[in-house]
Amino acid sequence: MVRDRAQRPLTEPHAGRLDPDEPARDEILAAHAAALGAGEPGYADPVTGLFVFTADWLRHVGECCDKGCRHCPYVE
Repeated sequence: MVRDRAQRPLTEPHAGRLDPDEPARDEILAAHAAALGAGEPGYADPVTGLFVFTADWLRHVGECCDKGCRHCPYVE
């Protein structure tokens, strides 16, 4: 589904994708920021160890895949 990019910084995930009350939120956002800064497509989630794509990488895909990506830049 093609959507316009959300009007928020790529560093800020939608609250529905990363709860503001998530205990590991700061650690998750730091891992995301480090991956963004390094130009990496993603990072290992500090809680689960699973690979998570960055908002920048997802932006380059060009549209939302509707799979619930944490950093989807298209979710309003």
